[in-house]
Amino acid sequence: MSEKLNQSLTSVERALKRLEIALVQNLDNELVVDGTIQRFEFCIELFWKMLKRALQEEGIETGTPREAIQKAYQVKWFDDEHLWLQMLHDRNQTSHIYDEEVAMEIYRRIPSYHSAMKMTFEMLKIKLNLSD
Repeated sequence: MSEKLNQSLTSVERALKRLEIALVQNLDNELVVDGTIQRFEFCIELFWKMLKRALQEEGIETGTPREAIQKAYQVKWFDDEHLWLQMLHDRNQTSHIYDEEVAMEIYRRIPSYHSAMKMTFEMLKIKLNLSD
């Protein structure tokens, strides 16, 4: 496995743990919502780059986040392409505009996004022989 892929996996694992911590925080403070959304943005950004590197190891080239997600779906690394494309769409929305109502809608979806990312990450660790 390439050093870059190994670094990507480590970064994704850390980001997923940080997102998990954010998800159990009390919503009394709007900074918690903003921070959770920011951690989600980091996770999806790191995740698609990790997918791209893992796909390269399989001989599959990708360029964009959407393409990496679509190719990962095609090789059956996850079974809900729509969910992953929705994650990408939500990341794009939160990184380019801020609308409090939209932010709360996205915030409510983040727990399911986290579950999907974590499950895919664990599967990839096994596939790439990185089990703890």
